Amino acid sequence: MHDTDTLTVAGREYRSRLLVGTGKYKDAEQTRAAIEASGAEIVTIAVRRTNIGQNRDEPNILEILPPDRYTILPNTAGCYDVKTAVRTCRLARELLDGHKLVKLEVLGDEKTLFPDVVATLEAAKELIADGFDVMVYTNDDPIVAKRLEELGCVAVMPLAAPIGSGLGIRNRLNIRTIVEQSAVPVLVDAGVGTASDAAIAMELGCDGVLMNTAIAAAKNPVLMASAMRKAIEAGREAYRAGRMAARRYASASSPLDGLFF
Repeated sequence: MHDTDTLTVAGREYRSRLLVGTGKYKDAEQTRAAIEASGAEIVTIAVRRTNIGQNRDEPNILEILPPDRYTILPNTAGCYDVKTAVRTCRLARELLDGHKLVKLEVLGDEKTLFPDVVATLEAAKELIADGFDVMVYTNDDPIVAKRLEELGCVAVMPLAAPIGSGLGIRNRLNIRTIVEQSAVPVLVDAGVGTASDAAIAMELGCDGVLMNTAIAAAKNPVLMASAMRKAIEAGREAYRAGRMAARRYASASSPLDGLFF
């Protein structure tokens, strides 16, 4: 990646555009190794499912993912209402000594894990008023994405497909529209299955990709993390390079002028 091509979130610059989660790994060592191989600088942690200090008698994940090395992004995974999501963010802020960057997700139901858009808008408004920098998980609706940006979210994170499905980007046109209209970073969140999915997201102009299951559920998570790192970089470079125009018919690669026969 070019040193000058950085991702800026809430006023802080990052060289990596790959954000990763910490769930579903077989043990702490695999978690550490995969995240290191990914090159990620922002690591998201489900506060309701992972110990970051609230359970003093249990291993603390911050011991293998120290905050002086990674930007910790507490998330509200598993929250289905505004009150629980807001309370979870406030707990994370207390545990992390005033840390205010959070990933908000308020889910609509357990089967699809799609966001509850109305509740998400309400929770985002409350958290922003309370001083949080909110990165927000949403559906791939450009109207909702714009509303969340207008509320003051520091990044919008439309899903590519249902969480953990590995289906890849189902609606490229909507993702592209969200990218084109947004003044804040747009990061695909959920649904990535393999490296080509990540590359496509970046080729569409997304500022980054957040993933967990695509790496953790791979047969070799550490190797997949490395593949995702390369895919993000390749996709970003392809976007910046500007792809050729697509044509319906063939176009000779070599010039026809000056042929000898």
